[in-house]
Amino acid sequence: MGIVDRIAAARGDVQPDLVLRHAMLVNVLSGEIYLTDIVVHDGYVVALGDGYSGAQEIDLQGRYVCPGFLDAHIHIESSLCTPPEYGRTVLARGVTTVMTDPHEIANVHGIEGIRFMLERGQDAPFDMFVMASSCVPATAMETSGATLESSDLLPLKTHPRVLGLAEMMNYPGVIYADEDILQKLEDFGDRPLDGHIPAVTGKPLNAYVAAGISSDHECTTVAEAQEKLRLGMTIFIREGTTTRNLRPLLPLVTPMNHTRLCFCTDDRQPNSLLDDGAIDYMVRVAIAGGLEPMLAIRMATINTANYFRLYDRGAVALGRRADLVVFSDVNDLRAEMVFKDGKLVAQNGEMLLPRVSTTPTITLPASMNVHPSSLNFKIPASGSRARVIGADPDQVVTEHLLMDVPVVNGEAVADIDQDILKIAVIERHKASGNVGKGFIHGVGLKHGALAGSVAHDHHNLVVIGADDASMLTAAKAVIEMGGGLAVADGDQVLGTLPLPVGGLMTEAPIEDVRRDYDHLIELAQQLGSTMHDPFMLMSFMGLEVIPKLKLTDIGLVDVEQFTVVETFI
Repeated sequence: MGIVDRIAAARGDVQPDLVLRHAMLVNVLSGEIYLTDIVVHDGYVVALGDGYSGAQEIDLQGRYVCPGFLDAHIHIESSLCTPPEYGRTVLARGVTTVMTDPHEIANVHGIEGIRFMLERGQDAPFDMFVMASSCVPATAMETSGATLESSDLLPLKTHPRVLGLAEMMNYPGVIYADEDILQKLEDFGDRPLDGHIPAVTGKPLNAYVAAGISSDHECTTVAEAQEKLRLGMTIFIREGTTTRNLRPLLPLVTPMNHTRLCFCTDDRQPNSLLDDGAIDYMVRVAIAGGLEPMLAIRMATINTANYFRLYDRGAVALGRRADLVVFSDVNDLRAEMVFKDGKLVAQNGEMLLPRVSTTPTITLPASMNVHPSSLNFKIPASGSRARVIGADPDQVVTEHLLMDVPVVNGEAVADIDQDILKIAVIERHKASGNVGKGFIHGVGLKHGALAGSVAHDHHNLVVIGADDASMLTAAKAVIEMGGGLAVADGDQVLGTLPLPVGGLMTEAPIEDVRRDYDHLIELAQQLGSTMHDPFMLMSFMGLEVIPKLKLTDIGLVDVEQFTVVETFI
């Protein structure tokens, strides 16, 4: 089989593998929706129109067919599952190709972490491409498990599924021409260079874009996205579990500019994936919000394919892969049939392919290197007025609050009445003993503590709690299970979710992960949390490249000043 057979099938000299009859084709190239037959052979679309007789024929009876969806930017690790299980979940909903940045596991295990993801991606039922992780660590204001220099990343270019350089989060390094940062940009300059530059404007933004970086997924307002669009960037509109930017950015989209806009999910947890979906969910929300279906589907397909130079997909067109989504309602697009490379792989949201259990050849070492006996969550008070992280349940952007915290016997303590909790970030990669300590407002716990080894991007051990004893119990639970999430109250562990792969993922079925994860959320809410997903929010409270105030194992970071600051004023 090959191009010769495909040409012969298109001529009608060879019987094609599959004919989808009476399809309402959503042609993202011509901008039309019309009735036709779709002819597939050897995994590719080879013809449109009647006159063909296939080895298999399916009468769609006027149902719509559009290209398989592409996710422009995703961290698969946030699903808490490895690529095969994540792939099963989103493929059943019509996502046939994703561009992942594995910088979560790279921050724990370096290049071996990236190679692990590439290997597991081969076992996934969809197409997983990788963008080489550009910022490991994200900055010098954290301790990660690895450091990836330009010389470490360059060999990845030869891998057929590595497309370019992932989000360049160290935007000060770009703006002020850091030598290693510029070397990474130069090494991948012939490939797509993804960006990450939240809330930066004017001359600094000009300097960043002038370096050749071509996309951004951090926009939260139309004005921010419009400025970047005018400078030549492609905007990835994002809808994650916590980062919900789709609805606010919909007014940006017009028939004149939509070709420079794509959809991405960035970070989505199991409950979001199973309840709502992924890119398919974004298409539904966009259309419900008033966007023309053709524009929404283009932003989920051909626009992303063109940006990443994947010219073999993104459209139902001759010579392109037969990645197809069949659905009945163009205004409420839900995948009824999904074809991957011409094979029917899912129907009505359920995968038809059996789970394939494979053992990775790349073995990752233990990643929880913390001595529990050394943990201490006391915060000596050098004043009563403190910097406090202000958490927002729907964003990873935080407020930089100044609040009065109570002081008892010279120590600053949590204040339940003001919803001021303690937060700590414990270095877990090198057993350095580093512990960053501070305060957070908005989580809502009345007692107990939450802990987890998922903490973007350094993925140290983060703990939020109403008292030191509960924080210690939760932290110890995570350490003892080799990574994961935990809820504790006093000296009692209430619930856990083990994540043995780098402290980030598990090979378990996503339904099991979701069950245990939902149970942890219920426990957190029973302890008083008002967050719909306090664990997802907690995982971003150490990300010092997202404004305004964050905490790493080094200390409190004023992201707008890009410097470590004192807790007390």
